[in-house]
Amino acid sequence: MTLKELYEIIGGDYDQALRVLRVEKLMDKHIRKLTKGGVVEQLIAAGEAMDPAQMFDAAHASKGMCGNLGLKKLSDLASEIAEEVRPGNPRTMTDGQVREKLDEIAALYRRAVDGVRQYEQN
Repeated sequence: MTLKELYEIIGGDYDQALRVLRVEKLMDKHIRKLTKGGVVEQLIAAGEAMDPAQMFDAAHASKGMCGNLGLKKLSDLASEIAEEVRPGNPRTMTDGQVREKLDEIAALYRRAVDGVRQYEQN
């Protein structure tokens, strides 16, 4: 499997990631880090506890990381969560709606991690 094929499988934007990271070698290096855990898993855990401060920090970091990797849907959902729990912003979603967004994030993240693991085996 090529890196471009991986991006097709996980629903990422290969061209966007290449524009940001400039070379495939960096894309390869950073996309592999998804399997090591990190900010997306922290966001999911903070969401389970409904801890707004931790959710904001993890969502903000996830938004940037996923955006740089061309994982637009994950980045967009993390951005929605970050704005929802940003200190000083009025809440516009119910806890249930936030949990639904977090469930979407978890599903997309699992899909990406599974794809990366498959990519690493090839």
